[in-house]
Amino acid sequence: MGSLPIGSRVSIALLHYPVYDRNSRVVATAVTNLDLHDIARMARTFGLFRYYVVTPVEEQRILAERIRAHWQDGWGGSYNPDRRSALELLQVAPDMDTVLADIEDCYKRPARIVVTGAKERPGVISFDGLRRRVQDEEGPFLLLFGTGWGLTDELFERADFVLEPIKGAGEYNHLSVRSAAAIIMDRLLGQR
Repeated sequence: MGSLPIGSRVSIALLHYPVYDRNSRVVATAVTNLDLHDIARMARTFGLFRYYVVTPVEEQRILAERIRAHWQDGWGGSYNPDRRSALELLQVAPDMDTVLADIEDCYKRPARIVVTGAKERPGVISFDGLRRRVQDEEGPFLLLFGTGWGLTDELFERADFVLEPIKGAGEYNHLSVRSAAAIIMDRLLGQR
């Protein structure tokens, strides 16, 4: 894809499976309207290549596609062109392998997988370290965000990088995925 603007080297995937529930069971979580809209707007703001919503649940994929179509082809697209522009980035996928294949097809090379999470883990890459890599390498990079109680260990094992967690002012550490994604993208791609 040649020399690309920095943001266009980055895609994000919001995974609804495989994620943990509060009891550490692997589950599929529900797609939410807020996540579709807000994360798409954030992705457009930072110039990302794609925003993938990943769920194996067919009914959830149909719902996400229906919402996207409303803002792309329906009345919503003419009513709110900014939302239309943001939701152009949204792709709905049944699994991670579909996402990785799509990125490789577009870039002609595999994505570097970056996993995010709220827990402290050994061997993480700092925000500054990942920012430098995104600036210096052509990519592509795929950042994974989890719903529920976070991404499964299996996804951390597939990662090329594990990003350091966002640290707040105290012990409480349970941001919405929308908030976490916006903070992370600002730290990686925001103007300094």
